[in-house]
Amino acid sequence: MLNVSRKCLNQKWIEPLFKHTTGFFALLVFILLAGILLSLVAGSWDSIQRFGSAFLWYNDWNPVQEQYGALVPILGTLITAFLALLIAVPISFGIATFLTELAPDWLKRPVGIAIEMLAAIPSIIYGMWGLFVFVPLFQEHIQPHIIDTLGDLPILEFLFSGAPFGIGLFTAGLVLAIMIIPFIASVMRDVFSVVPPMLKESAYGLGSTTWEVVWKVVLPYTRTGVIGSIMLGLGRALGETMAVTFVIGNTFQLPNSLFSPSTSIASAIANEFNEAGGLQKSALMELGLVLFLITTTVLAVSRIMILRMNKKEGKI
Repeated sequence: MLNVSRKCLNQKWIEPLFKHTTGFFALLVFILLAGILLSLVAGSWDSIQRFGSAFLWYNDWNPVQEQYGALVPILGTLITAFLALLIAVPISFGIATFLTELAPDWLKRPVGIAIEMLAAIPSIIYGMWGLFVFVPLFQEHIQPHIIDTLGDLPILEFLFSGAPFGIGLFTAGLVLAIMIIPFIASVMRDVFSVVPPMLKESAYGLGSTTWEVVWKVVLPYTRTGVIGSIMLGLGRALGETMAVTFVIGNTFQLPNSLFSPSTSIASAIANEFNEAGGLQKSALMELGLVLFLITTTVLAVSRIMILRMNKKEGKI
């Protein structure tokens, strides 16, 4: 009887309490999201009223004349994030494929630990390494050769031209790529490892090569997780602050090549927010709002891609 009474008590009080508590935690996410959005809008309201939509494509940033535009930081953010993905995704895919399909058992754990250690390094360490080690090496030994080789080609001239500063968009994108490789590779490795062995063994039994198994079996089975890992890396690249601040150059000038110094939204906020006031602070808050909307748009696009892929399952 006592056990029955306790069971009834649990069904009457504990279960509803557990249900409502977890529901509140889920609702708390939306409350926090709405609070962040409202605070950004409130903080940037002066700038929104002053500049309107022109803030997005105006390229001047002049605190003396109180003229502010987000075009340069937006371009810097998007270009560096795109470069980071362009470099990081193929490398991460190769790492994940090697660890799940090709690496011997004795090598999987050391490589996996090394990847996790890279993910644990603080971003400021990447920035210091980029500024004091990579930038001088890139400026003296690599960038001049790239400019001499590719800078005169008709198609690539606008990408690889200019003076070898060392710092700039390309350097920031490369440092970001090194930072996001561990995140993308770790998630890809985990999702690749959950593919049922029977599927891969069947493909191998039909004479498929390792590349064919990965491309035609593993990737289709794990595409949702792969896209999620890429979006995770993209989110990290879009919002990274300190590492980019060290190596991007922090100049509000439209870039004329990938080697040009520029700035990003996060680095602009980090450099100026402590000394900002009035309209400048409001403009920086609006930059934060723009970054928030960019990341939200990227997430929405990724979800739409996944839904469209899921709808096409089973269709020829």
